[in-house]
Amino acid sequence: NGVISVQTALYGRADSQTCSEGRPPQQLTNTWCSQQGTVDVLRRRCNGKKVCEINTNVVRTSDPCYGTYKYLDTTYNCFSAIQSVTCESSQANLKCDEGQVIFVYGADYGRRDPTTCSYQRPVSQIQNAECSNPTSKVAESCNGKNSCIIRASNSVFGDPCVGTYKYLEVAYTCQC
Repeated sequence: NGVISVQTALYGRADSQTCSEGRPPQQLTNTWCSQQGTVDVLRRRCNGKKVCEINTNVVRTSDPCYGTYKYLDTTYNCFSAIQSVTCESSQANLKCDEGQVIFVYGADYGRRDPTTCSYQRPVSQIQNAECSNPTSKVAESCNGKNSCIIRASNSVFGDPCVGTYKYLEVAYTCQC
């Protein structure tokens, strides 16, 4: 029941050994190479999720060191969390026991698979499974409260994929 919490991330090169097999030496010499903001991108995309797959295109906003062969290196922890899934137009009801407050690890509004919240939906509304949008709005609204109701809707989170039936995924824990 664990969720991801990204600790560190490097896109670039920090040593000459990692991912070096078959590479010419001149592509491995610059070991002071890193893309700024990589850890922030991974935290936005992965924190609070059970599984997170990343294509390096999402962190490769520019070339931090032209001619150097780069790799993505990430460290993360897994924490137990309460998982909440709320279909579009419904309300998420996050709650903790008396004396505890909500801490949101991560939240996502959109669609990441064709099966969640798919009951009696036409295929055209559930086939786009690549339209999730990480959001901090749930944490901003709910952190520090004993309970919190938030609507899973385009009016709250915007519409990351027009015509697709969406859902809100939230991973949170209750703290004393």
